[in-house]
Amino acid sequence: MMKKIIVILLTIVMLFSLSSCGKEQELKDGYYTAHIDGYNFGWQEFVTICVSNGEIITVEYNATTPTGFIKSWDIAYMRVMNPTYGTYPNHYTRAYATQLLQKQSSDIDMISGATESGENFKLLVEAVLEKAKAGDSSVAVVTSPIAN
Repeated sequence: MMKKIIVILLTIVMLFSLSSCGKEQELKDGYYTAHIDGYNFGWQEFVTICVSNGEIITVEYNATTPTGFIKSWDIAYMRVMNPTYGTYPNHYTRAYATQLLQKQSSDIDMISGATESGENFKLLVEAVLEKAKAGDSSVAVVTSPIAN
């Protein structure tokens, strides 16, 4: 009876150790940022994450003008965009950031009316996750197919 218990326990330990072999590389604690290498209609998107204990705990996703004005603060832009597209920067930037916090990956659902920003967000997240895996806090610069 004791031998069976030992065999079962050893089997369980082996299964757990084998299952961790395929586990994705853990993120290193720190702050990581990526931004688009150009401006799209005057805005440059960026993502900054904070990793603690191997998990993303905060996300900042937004865009700035060359002077540093933040897109989600642009009330006039919101008033034009929301009726036309059903969303606006202060809404979709938070929604995309929330998805990243929940899923801990770039596998996000696109928001209707903000798909270009969603595509950029995915590219930016993939870049910051690579930086976080390596523990490299230098800013990643990402080329967007839609930047002009």
